[in-house]
Amino acid sequence: MRAAAAVFALALAPALAAEPPANAQLAAFFEREFQYDIEQHPEDATEYGIDGYDDKMTDLSFAAIARRKAHVKAAIAELERFDGSTLSAQDRISRELMLYDLRMNDAENALYGDLPFGAGGGDGWMKVSSMDGPQTFLTQLSQATRFRDARDYENYVKRLEKIPSRLAQTMELLRAGLKSGWVPPRAAMTRVPSMYAVFMGADVTASPLWKPFEKFPADVQEADRARLVAAARKVLGEQVNPAFARLQKFLAQEYVPGGAKSLAASDLPAGRAYYEYSVRRMTTTNLSAAQIHEIGLKEVARIRAEMDRVVASTGFRGTFAEFLQFIRTDPQFFFKSGEERLRAYRDIAKRADAELPKLFAELPRTPYGVRAMQPYEGDNADHYSQPALDGSRAGFFDANVNNLKARPSHEMEATLLHEAVPGHHLQTARALELANLPKFRRSTWFVAYGEGWALYAESLGFDMGFYTDPYSHFGRLSAEMLRACRLVIDTGLHSKGWGRDESIRYLADNAGVHVDFATAEVDRYISWAGQALGYKVGELKIRELRDKARAALGERFDIRRFHNAVLDDGALPLTVLESRIDDWIAATKAAPSVAAR
Repeated sequence: MRAAAAVFALALAPALAAEPPANAQLAAFFEREFQYDIEQHPEDATEYGIDGYDDKMTDLSFAAIARRKAHVKAAIAELERFDGSTLSAQDRISRELMLYDLRMNDAENALYGDLPFGAGGGDGWMKVSSMDGPQTFLTQLSQATRFRDARDYENYVKRLEKIPSRLAQTMELLRAGLKSGWVPPRAAMTRVPSMYAVFMGADVTASPLWKPFEKFPADVQEADRARLVAAARKVLGEQVNPAFARLQKFLAQEYVPGGAKSLAASDLPAGRAYYEYSVRRMTTTNLSAAQIHEIGLKEVARIRAEMDRVVASTGFRGTFAEFLQFIRTDPQFFFKSGEERLRAYRDIAKRADAELPKLFAELPRTPYGVRAMQPYEGDNADHYSQPALDGSRAGFFDANVNNLKARPSHEMEATLLHEAVPGHHLQTARALELANLPKFRRSTWFVAYGEGWALYAESLGFDMGFYTDPYSHFGRLSAEMLRACRLVIDTGLHSKGWGRDESIRYLADNAGVHVDFATAEVDRYISWAGQALGYKVGELKIRELRDKARAALGERFDIRRFHNAVLDDGALPLTVLESRIDDWIAATKAAPSVAAR
């Protein structure tokens, strides 16, 4: 992928001639590709709030995946026919961004050879894990679906009817993985079958997929409500729940027992090439696993020194381990009810909103809410649910209020800033509102950019009046330490022969998290190789670019406009982000001082 980085540098070089107009043919190509993607993956249309797809599901048959793999090559060939040197700046970025993503997909497809797996859109071999799979995907899809009238419910029932086929196709892909060796490590999968229990019981109203039928909007008449409830009971009871039971049985009796013995992604059939690819894709850099491991070790040491200073400032007398035990068990750090914790999160959100104009020249208009996670979501982490592409659905910070004994208050400020504002919601909503960009850029996602920004956003809390309490400050450092440990553990597991117990202990000892949380985290790194690297790599790059801009611009540096320069092209690979910030620095230098941007 080094050649790809060079292409970016060339393609994004500032044009010396007058800016050419937008290319209508290229715009049409981007729109066709966006439409193709949502037709192939109609669940994405639901997430974006696009009508017309809520009764459909992705075809995961071997033949459909093969067609999508062939489409990648055809799209690359068509896009390469557009001469980047003749395009406007934004058209050049759009062309290279889509080429980057398509070429990465093509590279992953090549790793699978003739096997039925594909890159992107859920076509990969990792269909089920402790972090992802039908148990999470279908629940989130239900939450994203709009229920305005009887027609929306009818579409939802039609989608429910397609779930058994979707689960059967999933099992076929998992069986292909068993036969070919593309399977996750057994050690990281033992908890997965139990996650399906809530979807397969005799009481269909206990299923998370029943939730929309608990409360209807006023526009749905009583007769329609009765009809729709009966239809949902029938399809869940006779089709969906039994299909989940079949999947659960397969996972428990065949798939998990047949899992890989080795924890390392480098031991999968494609060898080290697969992990090297995963590192490139998740970080959007050319950093090697060895380089990332060393960066992680340095960050762990730096953050630990800060943590020790904060512990000392509290006056606590005892070892670091004893302090961790204190903040994990002392009643002062825990709420007695979910309502109290939810109110506290809403208070943090309201205070954060008021501070945003200090740090951003332009803010998104799309609002976000703070809501409680459902009981069936258990101990999953607090998370963010994005708004609709057209702004018709707000974003949400989903707060875990289920297991209060495992959720200390000192973590809450950093968590809200990461997941809502100025983190995921601000970045996502801003991108969705960039109407001058093609839809694929407004909705695209790169782990290193998105998670890197959200981790960087946590650090902005100091400028926003947060972390004044030393325990909250420690909570932020613990969150940052978690992301630094990920660099060490992920690369350790997949390229240096680290074991599961060794990794769990490293995380628990350094990040100050409970061993149960550390276990779930390490299982995530084992199953989802490379993904955990994006957070810290992305955050460090944004910090590096801010320091670079400040040094280059001196008194003309404006943090508000720097932040918008980072956000206002939508999500980007880190190599492209650096080129864009270089352009912004040059433009700011060239502008009259009174109009410095």
